[in-house]
Amino acid sequence: MVNNSNLAVGIDVGGTGMKAGIVDLDSGELITDRVRIDTPKGAHPGDVLDTARDLLELLGDQAEGLPLGVCFPAIVKSGRTLSAANISDDWVDFEAEEFFQDGLGRDIHFVNDADAAGLAELRYGAGKGAPGLTIVTTLGTGIGSAFLFDGKLVPNTELGHLLWEGESIERFASASARERLGLSWQDWAKNLQNFYSHVEFLFSPDLFLVGGGVSKNPEKFLPFVETRAEIRICEHRNNAGIIGAASLARSDSDHLAVA
Repeated sequence: MVNNSNLAVGIDVGGTGMKAGIVDLDSGELITDRVRIDTPKGAHPGDVLDTARDLLELLGDQAEGLPLGVCFPAIVKSGRTLSAANISDDWVDFEAEEFFQDGLGRDIHFVNDADAAGLAELRYGAGKGAPGLTIVTTLGTGIGSAFLFDGKLVPNTELGHLLWEGESIERFASASARERLGLSWQDWAKNLQNFYSHVEFLFSPDLFLVGGGVSKNPEKFLPFVETRAEIRICEHRNNAGIIGAASLARSDSDHLAVA
């Protein structure tokens, strides 16, 4: 039987969809089905808050009173969002954590979405116990990244915004770019190769972990990407953001290298 005191809700805000679930903080597993609602057009703060409220209603009475972690496509420091990727510019320099706490009336923890995925893999998945530098990359509407170094998360890396041909490389190598540019999986993998080769040259990681929605189809692109470091799929795949965000309900002081 699951101990209710070790449960938390995770909400993953993406550029195209918002997802939520209830997580057992001991095992790192969802104990409910994942619920999803399209991200509201423009992704303005009030509309995102309303959608978060709708997600909590879909989870039902079991979510009532539980702490809530929210992961978000932005740089997040001390509960404030400092950037906006594929969302409204209203989030730039915005007290997001306080806004959600006031709006939902519960304890809130805000974190960058890729950092949440990194925490899920660090605490419960493929990054647990991994030595040296692990770089988690999430391939979705954009490209998120998380650095895990000797069991610590170094937050707010933004590898998707490395410049390539004068633009953020996520414009060419994100999962949404494959669809927007009409690329086959193999042709898209060539753009991914440019991304991973560049990152590997800069940081020389020991392990790459790949998450995001496309991680459910690794056979379509991963065989065409070559790196010196081992590269494999995140254990928690597209649920990693939910799990990592929820895990912030448990003290993160042992896992964050930089506050």
